[in-house]
Amino acid sequence: MFFGEYSYKVDEKGRVPLPPKFRREMKETVILARGTEKCIDIYSPSEWKRLADTLAAKAVTPANLRKLNRAIFGSAFSASFDKQGRITLLTPLRSYAGIRDNVIVVGVNNRVELWDEELWKTEKAADDEQASQIMESLEI
Repeated sequence: MFFGEYSYKVDEKGRVPLPPKFRREMKETVILARGTEKCIDIYSPSEWKRLADTLAAKAVTPANLRKLNRAIFGSAFSASFDKQGRITLLTPLRSYAGIRDNVIVVGVNNRVELWDEELWKTEKAADDEQASQIMESLEI
């Protein structure tokens, strides 16, 4: 399980570290993909496989499944940690997420999200505003 929020700088080569506790959980290789919001999702290989299996089991039309698979898997890349615990954020993903200098690393249960600092502030404010309403509707 991933949780917490961390701030890092992206270096000149597009590399960013992940918190040590996240790296221990993910081992050596991760999968980076476009998030449903303007962020980069990071999955462990086992969680990525679980996502793939879940999507394959859903009852959707073949055309919709092809579109969904292209959107999710077509934009994904695998990455390995270097000796300093950094991963390289490839340009297509960085551009999609608008990540420039500062990145916010957010643990969100089964995956990690990377956000541009300014976009994160906007998203977090909206999430915080709606979270209590969502919790109440779940009767938690």
